[in-house]
Amino acid sequence: MARTESTMLSLGTQAPDFNLPDVVSGQMISLDSFAGKQALLVMFICRHCPFVKHIQQELAQIGKDYATQPVGIVAISSNDVASYPDDAPDKMKEMAMELEFTFPFCYDESQDTAQAYAAACTPDFFLFDAEYRLVYRGQLDDSRPSNGLPVSGRDLRAALDAVLAGQSVNPEQKPSLGCNIKWKPGKEPTYT
Repeated sequence: MARTESTMLSLGTQAPDFNLPDVVSGQMISLDSFAGKQALLVMFICRHCPFVKHIQQELAQIGKDYATQPVGIVAISSNDVASYPDDAPDKMKEMAMELEFTFPFCYDESQDTAQAYAAACTPDFFLFDAEYRLVYRGQLDDSRPSNGLPVSGRDLRAALDAVLAGQSVNPEQKPSLGCNIKWKPGKEPTYT
């Protein structure tokens, strides 16, 4: 299990567009799918990673807790399924159904979306404001699979709540930590 930190993309970065299939509905999801929202949360996750497994119930709960808020949420898996078949779309769909995700779970087969977002690990979180400017990137909270701290979603929830209240997000942000994204041969980005 390679422990990889998020790249901490510069705050204020414009959200890159994407057009990816939701593994549950089959619908194509893009930035336009979230037009009119006050915030957009983009999460890079996968099925097999122990760091994601550790927090997956909280990710599902965040989806439920913010379902009535003007927040768009999308999860994306970009791993190479040839090497990691547990992250294939059919397995992603099983995960989404088991956890009762209330948000789309998209498959980034080309890995272009992960590269556009400078995503480096699973989980990796990017929160944008209504103008799709990056206001938070980093960890869900301080919990890790082996440190005994409870999974609370504290850091990400505080950022979401600030955006929804029209307040500035605290710029002191800690990088996420997880498994590296499993790049296809020749797709490894220069930022890793």
